[in-house]
Amino acid sequence: MEKPQPHILVACYPSQGHINPTLRLSKRLAREAGVRITFSTAVNGHRRMFPNQEAGVLHDDLFDYIPYSNGYDDGFDPNIHDNRTYMYDSKKNGSRTLAAIVDDQAARGQPVTCIIYSFFMSWAAEIARERGIPSFLFWIQPATAFAVYWHYFHDESILAAKLSDPLSVVNLPRLPPMRIRDLPSFITENSPDGPYAVFTPFIREMFEMLDTEISIQSSKPMVISNTADEMEASAIVSVADKVNIVGIGPLLEDNVEGSLFKSDDKNGYMDWLDRQEERSVVYVSFGSITVLKKEQVEEIWKGLRLSGRPYLWVLRKDNRWEGQELVEEEDEGVKKGMVVEWCSQGRVLGHKAVGCFVTHCGWNSTVESFLCGVPTIAVPQWSDQFTNTWLMEKAWGTGVRAEVSRDGLMETDELRRCLEIVMGEGKDRRKLGGKQICGRRKLARRL
Repeated sequence: MEKPQPHILVACYPSQGHINPTLRLSKRLAREAGVRITFSTAVNGHRRMFPNQEAGVLHDDLFDYIPYSNGYDDGFDPNIHDNRTYMYDSKKNGSRTLAAIVDDQAARGQPVTCIIYSFFMSWAAEIARERGIPSFLFWIQPATAFAVYWHYFHDESILAAKLSDPLSVVNLPRLPPMRIRDLPSFITENSPDGPYAVFTPFIREMFEMLDTEISIQSSKPMVISNTADEMEASAIVSVADKVNIVGIGPLLEDNVEGSLFKSDDKNGYMDWLDRQEERSVVYVSFGSITVLKKEQVEEIWKGLRLSGRPYLWVLRKDNRWEGQELVEEEDEGVKKGMVVEWCSQGRVLGHKAVGCFVTHCGWNSTVESFLCGVPTIAVPQWSDQFTNTWLMEKAWGTGVRAEVSRDGLMETDELRRCLEIVMGEGKDRRKLGGKQICGRRKLARRL
């Protein structure tokens, strides 16, 4: 009997920070390994990726886009829906509709031979197991966060006594010392009535799925990770006796990215960057999810203006508060700063004019700035961003963490203080970062 052509179904949660690395991995597999890929995210994410396409299924040589339905085809509306119901409905509906995609592909003579699933998608592994298909978790956060979660979920007492003190130092097996405030917020702020309580069970499920694989196969499962061994050696070693973490990244921005947001090209931000001095521009972006308080927007605005440095600020529509005017006054016809709704971050960070990145420290942003040699000012908000900040500041030495007020705000003076550190000493840091990452883009050819 003829062996079927390798056909990998890649299942992805419908969020920009999840789609970016997962789609990059999928394209690399199709391009370099020559395997058939079916990329599947929820209908609402698929529609935003392809707003001008009426068809639900898109084909491109060895690459297909086939969406599953999580029951929220028109998207998640925080004014109508709640996170808990959304997460459980997504699992129930997604399991049914993704399974239908797998079965339909088999009926068409193109059986799925492997399933790769990303964050919050462990139920896809159940679909694979029921059909005798191998599956692999694609970990889109740092391997350090994976190691922290692994040790915590296998022994919660290891942190229980220290969670109340954010500055308390913890020593997890074979990991460098970290403080409580350096750990993922899904661990440190997971009280039953807390804002992240709904997400923790779904993260736990990913690790329970790996435990199930260990018990069934009596061998170490392989976890694909968007990192490089050299970047997080201690984290990979810390779980090596149980899990084989294979670093295949970091995966960089593609020329044709699956963006859920339209780049604000009409403002000509790249042309504006071309007119700025080398390493002079402060680039500010807090990603695709974070919604800033009105007071935080005002503090950043004042800090940027008072710094006297040119800046490019990505401020989404949902971060623009009614009555706030962010119009920069021109000095002798020269525009000092630019505010856009979205941009091509890879192009911006790779531009010679950018000298600093003020960021929430999502993993994609963290590794992109690292690879481009741009020093960072980290203002972590939630999830793994605190761990990413620790890596950036303590492990790699490529930036600083901004301190926040009791209200959780990075105030004007703090932003200015950090800018002076990074934009002054940051020139040397940038050179150091370039040496550390030399040749990094040639990594990750293992799959």
